[in-house]
Amino acid sequence: MKLDILAITAHPDDVELSCCGTLLHQIDLGHTVGLVDLTRGELGTRGTPALREKEANEAARKMGAKIRINLGMPDGIFTHNKETLLTIARVIRQYQPDIVLANALSDRHPDHGKGAKLIADAAFIAGLSKVKTRDNDGLLHERWRPRAIYHMIQDYTLKPDFVEDISPYIEKKMELILTFRSQ
Repeated sequence: MKLDILAITAHPDDVELSCCGTLLHQIDLGHTVGLVDLTRGELGTRGTPALREKEANEAARKMGAKIRINLGMPDGIFTHNKETLLTIARVIRQYQPDIVLANALSDRHPDHGKGAKLIADAAFIAGLSKVKTRDNDGLLHERWRPRAIYHMIQDYTLKPDFVEDISPYIEKKMELILTFRSQ
C-alpha cells in the first residue's frame, strides 16, 4: 500500500502531541497517512507498553490513519546502526511515502533527536539501489526515497520552516491527545 505521508516518531503519542493537526488536514484533503512508532515507550513513567499500544491504535483509528505500526526498538537505548537503519528503510520502501514527518533534530528528549537523525538517514538509505531489503515473504523491495522529510517541533522553541494553520482541527487534535489517558 502506497501512502502519501508517513509520520515516523520515537514514541507512541509523539505524533498526536506534535503533528496530528497537520495530518488531520492532509487526510481531509484526500491524502493517505500512516504512522510508525520506533519504540513502545516502555521507559515512560506512566502506563504500560500494552496500554500505550492500545491507546496509539485507538488514536490512529480516530485520526483515519491507514496504518500504525510499532517497530519495537528499545525505548531510551535504540542506536543508530545498520539494523535500525535497514528496519526503517524497509518500512519506507514498503509504504513509499512522498513525505516523511519525523521528530525534531534537536529536542529535550534524547530519543527525539536521535530518532530524527536515524529516520532521515534511513530515508536516504531506502533510495540506494545497492541496499537490499525484503518483506516478510522474502520479496525484494524496490528502492524508494521520499520527496521530503519534515521535522516537527515538539519541545524546544525553534524557528519553523513553515507553519500550517490547524485551527479547524484543534478540537480533534485535543481528542487524539486525550486518547492517551495513561500519559
